[in-house]
Amino acid sequence: MGESIYIILAGLIGLGVGVAIAALFLRKNNQKLEEEAREKAKGIIREAEITAEATKKDRMLEAKEKYLRLKSEFEEEVSKKKNLLITNENKLKQREQVLSKEMEQIKRKEAELDSKKENLSAQLHAVGIKKEELDRVTNQRISDLEKIAHLSRDEAKDQLMEMLRDEATTKASSQIKDILDQAKLTATKQAKKIVLDTIQRTATEHAIENCVSVFNIESDDIKGKIIGREGRNIRALEAATGVEIVVDDTPEAIIISGFDPVRREIARLSLHRLVQDGRIHPARIEEVVAKTEKNIEDEIIEIGERTCIELGIHGLHPELIRMVGRMRFRSSYGQNLLQHSREVAKLCATMAAEMGLNAKLAKRAGLLHDIGKVYPEEAELPHAILGMELAKKYKENPEVCNAIGAHHDEIEMTSMISPIVQASDAISGSRPGARREIMDSYIKRLKELEDLALSFDGVNKCFAMQAGRELRVLVDADNVDDSTAGKLSFDISQKIEKEMQYPGQIKITVIREMRAVNYAK
Repeated sequence: MGESIYIILAGLIGLGVGVAIAALFLRKNNQKLEEEAREKAKGIIREAEITAEATKKDRMLEAKEKYLRLKSEFEEEVSKKKNLLITNENKLKQREQVLSKEMEQIKRKEAELDSKKENLSAQLHAVGIKKEELDRVTNQRISDLEKIAHLSRDEAKDQLMEMLRDEATTKASSQIKDILDQAKLTATKQAKKIVLDTIQRTATEHAIENCVSVFNIESDDIKGKIIGREGRNIRALEAATGVEIVVDDTPEAIIISGFDPVRREIARLSLHRLVQDGRIHPARIEEVVAKTEKNIEDEIIEIGERTCIELGIHGLHPELIRMVGRMRFRSSYGQNLLQHSREVAKLCATMAAEMGLNAKLAKRAGLLHDIGKVYPEEAELPHAILGMELAKKYKENPEVCNAIGAHHDEIEMTSMISPIVQASDAISGSRPGARREIMDSYIKRLKELEDLALSFDGVNKCFAMQAGRELRVLVDADNVDDSTAGKLSFDISQKIEKEMQYPGQIKITVIREMRAVNYAK
């Protein structure tokens, strides 16, 4: 019995000790878990702080980029408006100058008339014959002559005029024939001498601009991508570049048709980039065309700088250099304008050197003589006068300015360089095969056709297609609805019928495209 009690007591004591040990172990375990929980919490807090800091930086960068983009757009818009204001101001100044000159001429003529009137009054007063007496004597003499000749006053006048007309015609015909024979003899001799001298000393090149470019492709499978679903890709490309894309059965080739060589080049380069990239859809097409236009503008500047370097012309204003580059994409009667200007510059330098004049100044005037033809804005002045005004604006030498303005005899020549530029321009332009008037008149007609459509409100872009047989007009969808688009097409056709001459008929297509654009952020 006593042993059982001892055993129970020993068991209870052991149980108590075990419970105490277990409790101690649990307490230590809880402390360890609490420490681990605190460490995890600290780690989570640190990660949250790092994530918050990164998010904060991203938001600040996005806000900064948006600010810079908005700032750039605002500055660009301000620059455009400023350039427009400057252009309008220049036009107003030019018109004011023209009006001032006309007013001066009118005042001068009025003064001359007043002077003549005073002289006539003084003469009549000096003679002392009254107007009534003079009329009476005149009528009496006319009556006596009618009785003698048995003719009325009107019949006698008609007979006299007929006799004088026949006599004057005979004499004039004879004199004109003599003058023409003399002029032909002299002019032929001089022209042969000048042409032979210039051809011997100057190597000329000649390029005739055409209206079609060919874009070669590796396989005909690419044609389907370029056309796109239901033709949306090719329509987007034509709308963005202003040319006509002809995809027919010609193997591994696409035809780019358009009268403007700049548009054709932009379309060709854009197609090349799109085919290389492989992503061809309307949004990508617009992006590529915009980049290509920027590259073409850079190429224009490079062409202008290279031309000036090759000709040894230095110190030209950057805007004049850009205009020289633009000549590469313009033609005059089928003759490339840049090549024509380079040729004139070389001829001017040769002639000036032969005459002992400043050859560099003559070469400069020869290069810039047609600069008015590539002025980007529409101007009412002739290209020679406009070129002279541009040269004055950019601080060119007065002799160069006079040579530019006088090469078509629109102002008086005040420098020895001016007749040299005029003669060189005539030699380059009149060389056999140098120019084709048919091409120039054709391009002029297409340009007039586009300008006529652009004069209507709501028209954004306008492109002449199919050699002038079709006119595609792109309108602003926000300002022109469907019914107005139909009326606009009719109004344009009526104005073309009234103001233009053209063979066959012209199809006017008004395109109105509605776009809804939003951004998911």
